[in-house]
Amino acid sequence: MTRKFITYFDKEGNDYTDELIMAIKDKLEISPNIKRILIASATGESALKLYDAVGEDVEIINVTHHMGFSGANESDISQEMIEQLECVGIKTYFGSHAFSGAARGVTNKYGGYSPLDVVADTFRMFSHGIKVGAEISIMAADAGLIPVGEEIMAVGGRAHGVDSAVILTPVNAKNLFDLKIHEIIAMPRD
Repeated sequence: MTRKFITYFDKEGNDYTDELIMAIKDKLEISPNIKRILIASATGESALKLYDAVGEDVEIINVTHHMGFSGANESDISQEMIEQLECVGIKTYFGSHAFSGAARGVTNKYGGYSPLDVVADTFRMFSHGIKVGAEISIMAADAGLIPVGEEIMAVGGRAHGVDSAVILTPVNAKNLFDLKIHEIIAMPRD
């Protein structure tokens, strides 16, 4: 038997980014097998904060919104921030969201729900950030940025900042239901 601890925040949101990063740093100290962290950071700010805390001990990959998420031909992350992240070794990935993507275009036009909406809402029963962590792990695996079958840490939140972190084994989208979440490091309670 192993006893582990989860950090619970009072609510979701940006208010907990710094505390989450401290919990991640603590977890990395006792989990030397974690070599990669995926972080969902639309602007790159949370990814840079994470790097400032953990340095070069792990590979950090920033997953941002796809082009056009906020508006046609627009990106939420500046070219200057992408370059700043690259200078410290952080890759930035743009890609369609694994749990919505083109299916969202269909439901926006015709209504209804896609099966992936059910998957996303099931993860949201834990927290929005847990859903994001699972989603970005699939996106990064499909892009060849991380290997499947190797435990990683995935960090997410909602809108601004991050508030959830998990250790999981990513899969490609075609194997969605083989994704394994091993540990919840932190999440909002409400």
